[in-house]
Amino acid sequence: MNPVLRIVLRILGIGALVAGGLVVALAVLAATVLLGPLVFWFAWNLLDFGTAVGLPELGFWGILLATAFLVVGWFGKVVITGVVFLADPSWFANGTAHVHWAEPSLRNFVAVVLLALVASRPHAHAHRQRRRRYKG
Repeated sequence: MNPVLRIVLRILGIGALVAGGLVVALAVLAATVLLGPLVFWFAWNLLDFGTAVGLPELGFWGILLATAFLVVGWFGKVVITGVVFLADPSWFANGTAHVHWAEPSLRNFVAVVLLALVASRPHAHAHRQRRRRYKG
């Protein structure tokens, strides 16, 4: 094979590999950003889990904030809670919500499983065990 052609094929092969990896990474990011709120909306509004526990249905921003609250770490939860308290503190004080445990049904079980899936998936990497070297 011609050496120039061999070099060009190697460059194109590495470029295709990098481009393919970038496309896969962007697809995973887009799926995570779009799929999380969609699953939350399905569980909360469509399966009526919010009304089953005595809370209202959530609009677009409520779904995004609730999904972000489930997905982010501790510091993110503090920031989201602070934003909600500062933006609309009457939301907590008006006393319209009467939260209670949902009735045991298949619909509520599926809703809880979906919400737990949204809450647990991003933190899966945090539970990997790391090997420590013994320095003795």
